[in-house]
Parts: sequence; structure tokens; C-alpha cells
Amino acid sequence: MKITFVTSNIHKACEAAGIFSGIAEVEHVNLECPEVRNESVAEVAKGKAAYAYNELGRPVITDDTGFFVSALNGFPGSCAAYVQKTIGYEGILHLLSDKADRSAWFETGIAYADADGISVFVGKINGTIVSPRGNQGFGYDPIFSVDGKTLAEMNAEEKNAISHRSRGLLALREWLINKRSRDL
Repeated sequence: MKITFVTSNIHKACEAAGIFSGIAEVEHVNLECPEVRNESVAEVAKGKAAYAYNELGRPVITDDTGFFVSALNGFPGSCAAYVQKTIGYEGILHLLSDKADRSAWFETGIAYADADGISVFVGKINGTIVSPRGNQGFGYDPIFSVDGKTLAEMNAEEKNAISHRSRGLLALREWLINKRSRDL
């Protein structure tokens, strides 16, 4: 089985290739997909998958990730990439300067589209917002701590073992295995 991961980030496709090893070959395609505006990362990923499948005509995976801060009523949510580009994590820390609640979570919607339709899987990781630490990763990683360590303090293997994206991809992997055995 061959699946195309449609993303501008080759590292996501490499992570997926590792997770799907033994059940599917993952191909990377950088295709610009329009993003529907929705509070749900699952719905954003689903919209991208519908577009990508229509354009490419073969099984595809797309994703969308949100960063949700409890004290900010879930902001920036599914607009995390835009907020990172405009105010960065420094802006988030400024918005939290008078807030006691530092809980937050990352959530990734993984959408898989094929001739049978679109299925969506969500991975989530809870953490705490802290002062910046570490030099690995990207985006909000330096301020997002899980069990006392920021994502930016983790190497790629540590981060991928617990990440929201890997949890969504693992759910898709399990679903594909079950689908294959049902189809036999």
C-alpha cells in the first residue's frame, strides 16, 4: 500500500514513514491546499484531505495542528501557525503575564482520504506553559512543558514518542491495519 502525505514539511512525512513502516509506503508531496477556517483541527485537516485527494486521485494524509491555552479560552487554537508568525510565543507569554493558569494542549487532526471517503484521527498532548527553555524543535516548543521538560529540550525521538502528531498517526495506523483485515 502507498499513501501520499501532503505537507510542506518533509519531517512530518518522515515521521509518518517510520510509524507506517511495514504496512504502507509513505510518499511526500508538497501541494498547497486551501485551509477552511474552523475551530476544529480535525475539520481543517479533513478539508485539506478532500482537496488533496481530488487533486491527486490517490490515498492521501493531511494534518492540521492547533495550540490551545486554557487561560486564553483556547486561543490561539487552530490559528496557531498564524499567531506564531505574528506575535510568536513571546506574545503568548505576554498575554499570560497576569494569569495563574498555565495549562495548555496541542491537538493534531490527521485526515486520511481514499476512494472510500475521509477518516479523521485526533492526537492530543497536555502540558504547561513555562519560560522558554531548550533549542530543539520549532514554534511553541520552547514554552510547552510535559512532565517538567519542554518539547524544545527533547530530541526528535523523545518528542515523537509522545507528540500529538504521532498519537494521531498511530491511531490512523491501527485503523488501516483493521481496515486491511476487514477487506481480506
